[in-house]
Amino acid sequence: MERESKNKEMKRKGGLGRGIEALFEDEPQIEETEEEIKELDLGDMRPNPYQPRKSFDDKTLKELSDSIKENGVFQPIIVRKSVNGYEIIAGERRFRASKLAKKTTIPAIVREFTESQMMEVAVLENLQREDLTPLEEAQAYEMLQKNLGLTQEEVSKRMGKSRPYIANYLRLLTLPSKTKHLLQHGDLSMGQARTLLGLKNKDKIDEVAKQVVKEGMPVRKVEALVASLNAKKPHKKMTKKSAFIRESEHQLSDKLGSKVNISESKKGNGRLSIGFSSVDELNRILDILGVDLDE
Repeated sequence: MERESKNKEMKRKGGLGRGIEALFEDEPQIEETEEEIKELDLGDMRPNPYQPRKSFDDKTLKELSDSIKENGVFQPIIVRKSVNGYEIIAGERRFRASKLAKKTTIPAIVREFTESQMMEVAVLENLQREDLTPLEEAQAYEMLQKNLGLTQEEVSKRMGKSRPYIANYLRLLTLPSKTKHLLQHGDLSMGQARTLLGLKNKDKIDEVAKQVVKEGMPVRKVEALVASLNAKKPHKKMTKKSAFIRESEHQLSDKLGSKVNISESKKGNGRLSIGFSSVDELNRILDILGVDLDE
């Protein structure tokens, strides 16, 4: 539930918390002033385009909606002016719940934010709430990297995380789509997904992920399964020989009195091998082929 405040005045001091303010330490510092809270039309607003959270829990959204119906919105959302109306910087849950409650307006504070600030606030606000899925968190870090041109090290500093922490999340984005779906919907845990990334045969990840979910494997058991699969040598696929190749092998074997094997590749080239068990047998084969080593 949203944190309620008993302060019903229509003025309050700005600030999104030390975590978000820390993002803008390099920005010019201005004197803290009171900001006006306005009642803005919900129809004039659209979500933050950099919102990393893709899904909202229906149950908690309904609970917040019921509270808003009864008591209104206590904590204003933060928006910025756009060409057509406003873009939500922070407070999309309150926005969605207000629409669900059939409200037409919502208390809001209008601020000036750059694109990069909007992006970072959207990511950090959700990280502080700890309600992003592992996949959404990974996509958020990737978005910061691509759109702001940041390295993993720079993302880690700005988000207050270690570089290995960021790297581990970004690796989740290399998972195949079916496994990502399981991770996004909570069927697969972060630990299980990370372990599956250790499979040498990446084509088997989806299959193994399905098995892990079906059997409810703990991470240690997943680790053992991955180690076992990695230890197995891959089976070489036997290519079916053409009738011409098989007949050629048969006739050469009869002529030479020895086992003959002919292999061919997709490129059209191939290899002919003749087996022998002794030097005498080799000399016999050479005689049949008309090979005289004394010349």
